[in-house]
Amino acid sequence: MEQLQLIRIFRESVKTGSEKATAELTENPNYLTKAAAYRKYGRSLVDRWFQEKLLELTPVRGRPSQLGIDKNTLEAIAAASNRITYLPVAER
Repeated sequence: MEQLQLIRIFRESVKTGSEKATAELTENPNYLTKAAAYRKYGRSLVDRWFQEKLLELTPVRGRPSQLGIDKNTLEAIAAASNRITYLPVAER
């Protein structure tokens, strides 16, 4: 009976450890990388939002060495983005 208990404890430990490791290695759901923003909205739009200081790279919580874009801010800017706000070619 003790051997079965040890096997069950070992399996639970492995499962918990693998879930924790997977969670640490996956991206933070509240932040996107610049590359992910490019894929979602297009490079020219994202670069324009950076140039207009609408977006900025910020340290990701829990990973201070990694920079990301706040997902909520990016989605709000994309929703508010309107072709009327674009500068004419002569003014660029």
